[in-house]
Amino acid sequence: MGYKQIVFDVDGTLIDTEYAVIHSLQDTIRAINGKIISDKELTFALGITGENALQRLGVSDIASALFMWDKNMEKYRDTITVFHGIKELLETISELKLGIGIVTSKTHEEFRSDFQKFDISSYFETVVCADDTLQHKPEPDPLLKYMEWTKCQANELLYIGDSIYDMQCAKHANVNFGLAKWGARNRVNAQKSFCTPFDLAKNLASTKS
Repeated sequence: MGYKQIVFDVDGTLIDTEYAVIHSLQDTIRAINGKIISDKELTFALGITGENALQRLGVSDIASALFMWDKNMEKYRDTITVFHGIKELLETISELKLGIGIVTSKTHEEFRSDFQKFDISSYFETVVCADDTLQHKPEPDPLLKYMEWTKCQANELLYIGDSIYDMQCAKHANVNFGLAKWGARNRVNAQKSFCTPFDLAKNLASTKS
């Protein structure tokens, strides 16, 4: 199938934010109720909205907690990096004349502060953030919104992500999914998976030729 759009998740797919997300969330929960939660117990928060993560943790004042979490993230900004090979992957996709976009659980504000500082942001033509839809991953709404904005059909998209939430979102939207194994934290069984960004670039180039 020839794709017209290659769509990416952000955290764990384009940039490595795991350390920053988990440790800033630990700091936030400790400040709210004094509870110390291990890294392992918080991996569920990777790939869903901050609001959903805090709800699962039983936080009552979500707005205040989100503000505190964002402030705590500032302490860990220097640990966030672009995965090796991502820029080369984006260059390959651009050379193939395919559209490049993002569907993320970040809000627009989080996207600006966490992502736009990197030199790869100019590659992305269409970006759907958490505040663009009422329902979020794993529901199909973010990808449906992307298709609405780009006027593409489901079979013309390939969604690349690292989590079960990404895969479920793609499945519910009838969009093909590719697992970014380089960032996948938990076990996800996907029909398409790629060990490195270079593997994905090679696959797309061979499919296009």
